Amino acid sequence: MTKSHPNGPKPARITAGRIGLYAFLVAAALFFLLPLYTMVVTSLKSMDEIRLGQIFALPAELDFSAWVTAWSGACMGTVCVGIRSGFWNSVAITVPAVALSVFIGAVNGYALSLWRPRGANLLFGLLMAGGLIPYQIFLYPMVRAMANIGLYNSLAGIILVHVIFGLPLVTLLFRNYFVSVPEELCKAARVDGAGFWRIFFEIMLPIAVPMIVVVSMLQFTGIWNDFLLGLVFAGRDYLPMTVQLNNIVNTTMGERTYNVNMAATILTAVVPLAIYFLSGRWFVRGIAAGAVKG
Repeated sequence: MTKSHPNGPKPARITAGRIGLYAFLVAAALFFLLPLYTMVVTSLKSMDEIRLGQIFALPAELDFSAWVTAWSGACMGTVCVGIRSGFWNSVAITVPAVALSVFIGAVNGYALSLWRPRGANLLFGLLMAGGLIPYQIFLYPMVRAMANIGLYNSLAGIILVHVIFGLPLVTLLFRNYFVSVPEELCKAARVDGAGFWRIFFEIMLPIAVPMIVVVSMLQFTGIWNDFLLGLVFAGRDYLPMTVQLNNIVNTTMGERTYNVNMAATILTAVVPLAIYFLSGRWFVRGIAAGAVKG
C-alpha cells in the first residue's frame, strides 16, 4: 500500500500572520505572568530591599522568612496567627461542598435528561433562571433562613450555601452531558431490571468521569476563591483563606509588610493552580465531551 502525500505547495515557515500570532501570544503571556513574577520576587525580598523601589529586580539574596510569617505569624489586627487556620477552614468548607454539589447536580442532570419526570422542563427552566440572578440579591433572605434553622455562622451553613448556589451550573453541565448519551442504553438497562439508582451508579457515573472532573474543578475554584459568602455565612471561627488574606493585607496596625502580603496571596492561590496543572488534561477532555453541547 503506497503512502499518500498532501498536494499543493508547502506552507512557508515564517509568514507575517505567524509572526503576528506569536507576538500576540508572547504579549498575552507577559500580561498574565508579569504580576505573578512581581509577586514571587517581592515575596523573596527583605523589606529594606523592597523600599529601594526596584519592583522587577531579582532579590539580591533569597529570603523565605516572609513565607514563614505569612503561613504562621502574619497579623490580622492584634491577632498574629498567619493564614494557616484559614487554609484548613477553606479545606473544611470546599471539600464537602464540592462533593455534595457534584453528586446532587449529577443526579439532577441524569433525571432531567434521561427520565424526564412531569414538569422537568419547567423545573430546569426555574433552576436556570435562579442561577442567572445575582446571588447578592439572595443574601439577606438566606441570612434570615439560615438564622431560623440555626445554621447561620456555622460550618454546615456555609457548606449548604455553596451547594445551593452551585447547583444551577452543575445541573446544567451534567444535563448537557447526559443528553449526549444514547437513550437506548438507559432503556436496555431498564429492560434488564435495573432501576433509577442502579443505572445511575453502574452506568452513568462511570461514563461521566470527564464531566465529574470538569465540574469538580469549576466548583473547587469557585468555592475556594469565594470571599463574599465566606464573609457573610462562615462565622468568625470558620473564615476561609480569602477572608483572612483580606484581613492580613488591610490590617492597619504596625508596618505594612509587602513581602508577607505577596507570600500570603500566593499561598491562597496555590491550591487551585495546582489542581488545574495536575488535571488540565481531564478538564479539556471533559469540556470537549459535552460541556458545551445544548
